[in-house]
Amino acid sequence: MKRVAMVAVVVLIAVAAVWWFTRPKPVAVALVTVERGAVIATVANTRAGTVDACHRARLSPALGGQIAKLPVKKGEHVAADALLLELWNDDLTAQLELGERDARASRSQARQACVTADVAKRDAERLKMLRAEKLASEEAADQAQGKAEAGAAGCAAAQDAARVADSRIDVTRAQLRRTQLRAPFSGVIAEINGEIGEFVTPSPVGIPTPPTVDLIDATCLYISAPIDEVDAPRVKEGLPARISLDAFPGRKFPGHVRRVAPYVLDREKQARTVEIEAEFENPEGTGLLTGYSADVEVVLAERADALRVPSSVILPDHKVYVFDAATGKLVARPVETGVANWEFTEIVSGLSAGERVVSSIDRAGVRDGAVAVAE
Repeated sequence: MKRVAMVAVVVLIAVAAVWWFTRPKPVAVALVTVERGAVIATVANTRAGTVDACHRARLSPALGGQIAKLPVKKGEHVAADALLLELWNDDLTAQLELGERDARASRSQARQACVTADVAKRDAERLKMLRAEKLASEEAADQAQGKAEAGAAGCAAAQDAARVADSRIDVTRAQLRRTQLRAPFSGVIAEINGEIGEFVTPSPVGIPTPPTVDLIDATCLYISAPIDEVDAPRVKEGLPARISLDAFPGRKFPGHVRRVAPYVLDREKQARTVEIEAEFENPEGTGLLTGYSADVEVVLAERADALRVPSSVILPDHKVYVFDAATGKLVARPVETGVANWEFTEIVSGLSAGERVVSSIDRAGVRDGAVAVAE
């Protein structure tokens, strides 16, 4: 019996030794804790966009001529209809003054003719009554009536002549306005290409030339940027956006999508894009300038207090490796996801706050049921 017992002990020791030396070694894994926090799903532009003004007018005179007045300067804020530039127009000014005097004379002549016509009309009416009483001849009455009708026609002709004179004034004023540049809206003078005494000429057809005055409305700025065609169907007008600029590192400007182009740009065959425009919410007082390069993130969905995990821990089959502290093993568990971005993914079901999941999913030995130890 003693010999059998000794053999049994030796066998047990041997089995234990074999198990000890052949047991699976724990896999060292990195873990992250399931927690609550914000998750924001966004899409971003593929190339840098550009800041531009909603209202921008590159103005040049309709006529060629010599600059006589330039009452504004670069950087100055002007009101709508303010005079920006005026060409030499002394000839038109003289014509306008002549036309106004001629119109005054025509109106005076019209008044004179109408007064004369009114007197003739009253004389004709008196003679008509006298003729009815046999106190005036028929010939005298007829002559008075004809004179009254001629006077009325002369009054109408003089009034028409006065209106023609007023119309000539309007024509001259229109010609005078063509020598002036006026602000179509209130804004800031961004550029002036010209000096007093210089000659300017209109742009020839098909040949663009620099504008004489560049006017920008800085109260409304937007960024125009391309996004990948794959993301375009999810971007809608009115969605909130976050805009960042190289000139203001670490700062985000609030905005919203104001336009999505109804066509795809194929300038690059392997990277087709859709142009979007995102408008700044409050551009005034921010120091923003048109022409800045900028990037835009369109916010598709947002969860302020979601159960979340890093997006990198989720496997392609929508599973995660959960570390079971009681058994020291990894458990592959399916999860239902919600809003996601490159950093975090919302967990709708499958996990609870406080559980720990494997973040080093590409490490050798990480699999369902593997023995693991936290790093």
